[in-house]
Amino acid sequence: MAGGLILLVVVLAVASAAGFGMRRRQGRFRSLGEAAVLPSAAPDAVLTAADLGAPLGARGTLVQFSSEVCAYCGPTRELLAEVARDRDGLAFVEIDATERFDLTRRLRVFSTPTVLVLAADGSIAGRASGRPRKSDVLAAVGTVLGEVAGEGDSEAAGE
Repeated sequence: MAGGLILLVVVLAVASAAGFGMRRRQGRFRSLGEAAVLPSAAPDAVLTAADLGAPLGARGTLVQFSSEVCAYCGPTRELLAEVARDRDGLAFVEIDATERFDLTRRLRVFSTPTVLVLAADGSIAGRASGRPRKSDVLAAVGTVLGEVAGEGDSEAAGE
């Protein structure tokens, strides 16, 4: 009896730690240099206008994979559209993950929203799964656009 109780407590502790760890990573952008972002095959790391079904931005592109049942996709769409509107040469493209299963499989999109930050040439510079914070989006976009921290948006600190 006591052994079963100890096992239960250990399992709950491990599950809780794993859950907190996963939640902490939600919405955080990872660069291509970080582990497990994308497969190492080079063709998967570059997207074209044909892949997206829309033109790339002259300086960069924000891509959001959404689904109909996604609770965070609407707020994420609004955030990314706002950031794209405020930056010259930055485009925003939303892709329905269920309609573009070929692309979601190729890019290993397992949850929605998933956000990609593309450089002007279509190379994937950053990726986030879950609802991103505005400051994280601005930092990822700033890296692609070559902006100095704080240069692009004075509201970055006040989300």
